Order: sequence, then C-alpha cells, then structure tokens
Amino acid sequence: MPPDVAPLRDADPGPDDAEVGRRFAAGDEQALAWAYERFAGQVHGMAVRAFGPGPDAEDVTQQVFVSAWTGRSGYRPEQGPLAAWLVGICRHKIADTWARRDRQRRAAEAAVTEARSATEGTGPQVDTAVADRVLLLGELEQLGQPQRGIIELAFFEDLTHTQIADRTGLPLGTVKSHIRRTLERLRSRLEVDGAALHA
Repeated sequence: MPPDVAPLRDADPGPDDAEVGRRFAAGDEQALAWAYERFAGQVHGMAVRAFGPGPDAEDVTQQVFVSAWTGRSGYRPEQGPLAAWLVGICRHKIADTWARRDRQRRAAEAAVTEARSATEGTGPQVDTAVADRVLLLGELEQLGQPQRGIIELAFFEDLTHTQIADRTGLPLGTVKSHIRRTLERLRSRLEVDGAALHA
C-alpha cells in the first residue's frame, strides 16, 4: 500500500474537534464551516425542543453561529470544547426568543385591553392607534422569514439597520430592502384592514 493512502483517508473527516475549536478562535473561516457541519444539528435540536420545528428554531440556529463567529474572540479553547460554548450561546438565544415572544404577547394583550376600554368608554368607535397595533401584530404573524424577524428586531428591539445586519449576518442592503418592502406591504394591508374595521 502506498504510504500516502492512510493519511489521505484520515484527512477526509477534517481535523478533530479540538483543532476545529483552535482554528475557529483564530478566525479560520473553514473552521466555521466545520463547526456548522458538526454542531448545527445539536444546536437546532435544542431550539426545536424549545419552540418546535419552524422559523423560530431555524432563526435561533442561525443566530447562534452568527453570534459565535462575530464573538469568537470571547471563545477560549483551553477552557472547554467549542460544542459546549455553542450550547451556551444557544441557551441565551432561546431565552432571548422567549423574552421577545413574551413582549409581543404582552403588547398584544395590552392593545386588546386598550381597544376594549376605548369601546366601552366611547361607544362603538375604536381608537385608531390601538386598532392599528392589533392589526400590525396580526399581520406580523403572517410574514415569512427573514422579513418577520427583521421587522421585529427593528420595532420591538429598536435596533438600527446596521445592528440588524450584524445580528442576522445579512448584508446591510438586504436588510434595508426587506424593511422597505415589508413596510410597504404592511401599510397597504393595514389600510385595507383598518378601513374594514372602522367602517
């Protein structure tokens, strides 16, 4: 057997996890690809257990690897394996998503309460701003990803376009165009739905 056959076979899987971690911390983009290939299933599994399969689990998985890569200077290979560090980031992202969901739920409940109060206090007329908030929350539920996530980051977390691009890993121009198109779509829908509500 030629002496180079065994090394070639051994090289197919890539370096071991410890080496991937060291190269990841050093900023090697190939290490990011290896990390995603090896650990995305575990991260996505955690997100699915938290939210069920769907956009939230997919978003959390993407956020974990974007956050890990942009914050790789905080990873210390000598303090533990890369997989454990990614799991820690995943737990934070899951908690952030639950907090966002809770804010949205409370905002929707508050809007409904205000709408009821306005109706009871002034007869059948519903306050326009309150009605629009109820409609907006309903419309956001119908948006696909990444549009919904981008709009939520902009309006529920008050992030700038640049911050959203950093958070999601999307190009700045893509973030801006998503926001512009989504707002135009929401505006036209709200005008139709609002007219029907106030008729």
